Amino acid sequence: MGFLWSLVALFVAPILVAVFGLLSATLFEAYRRRINNTHVESPAVFEVPNSSKQVPCTHISDPSEKYISLIIPAYNEELRLPGALEETMNYLQQRAAKDESFSYEVVIIDDGSVDGTKRVALDFVRKYTIDKVRLILLGRNHGKGEAIRKGMLHSRGELLLMLDADGATKVNDLEKLENEFKVYGDVDQASANYLMLCGYAYQIHAFARKECHDGDLAASNSSFRISDIPIAAFGSRAHLEEKALATRKWYRNFLMMGFHLVVLLTAGPGIRDTQCGFKMFTRAAARKLFKNIRLKRWCFDVELVFLCKWFGIPMIEISVNWSEIPGSKVNPLSIPNMLWELALMSVGYRTHMWTTST
Repeated sequence: MGFLWSLVALFVAPILVAVFGLLSATLFEAYRRRINNTHVESPAVFEVPNSSKQVPCTHISDPSEKYISLIIPAYNEELRLPGALEETMNYLQQRAAKDESFSYEVVIIDDGSVDGTKRVALDFVRKYTIDKVRLILLGRNHGKGEAIRKGMLHSRGELLLMLDADGATKVNDLEKLENEFKVYGDVDQASANYLMLCGYAYQIHAFARKECHDGDLAASNSSFRISDIPIAAFGSRAHLEEKALATRKWYRNFLMMGFHLVVLLTAGPGIRDTQCGFKMFTRAAARKLFKNIRLKRWCFDVELVFLCKWFGIPMIEISVNWSEIPGSKVNPLSIPNMLWELALMSVGYRTHMWTTST
């Protein structure tokens, strides 16, 4: 019997030590990152082609100057970025030609690329001017989450859309994210006339009016702006999941389902596809979310969902067209880092080590 207990202790003791060590490391790292939402590592300036001049960035706290900003993070995207940008600019120009009230900007964030990404981005700045296309250099690689955070905080739009540099989701699907807000509320004819005169998407305003809880004010006050209402719209590939399950290898499906379970336990239910890189926020929502976000890499999407619930920001999940583009930066080695970040987020917020500000 003594031998059996010794054998059990031989196996159990290392496991207990490992669990205690992991828990201690998680608590320590969560505490260390408690002020990570200050994000002071890199300067916020726009790059000007053929010039040593750098233009200071606007800030999310400033009033909006454009209807929509498109934020594109790029890390070693020399090959995929040109096609995606050309498609994006063609769409935006065509829409602006049809609607004089439609104003836009594209903000590219070079996340420490070591290829020709900067050159490609600057070519588009030259072609379309710095008013339409802007480039922020982060200097070194911080992660997709930090790149998007930087772009969001220094954009000028009433609506802010994040999208990937590979063009996996068609840019015209942004209209789905605008239009789908109509299911959240109806407006009377007087309000409808006012909102249509504003030149904005009618449906997104309908939802904004419902959130204001004051339709008469919205109809009569010319200072009413969609950017003042916190709303988040999440593009989703969940409708493609059945086909993906049938075509992917079993171990990839196993990892995917395991990740979804961890996300459910961490951020809770509500959004089926947290990782789609096509998300839209009003300026008010972006101001709250991206001033507080701490995770800098792949799991920042999950933190966005968590923070939306934390702040009570309404979330809408909308199916978008998506196609897989070769060259993905995600690989099986990313999984451990994702799980680590999710553990840090859960511990940080639930122990109130990570505080938020409005």
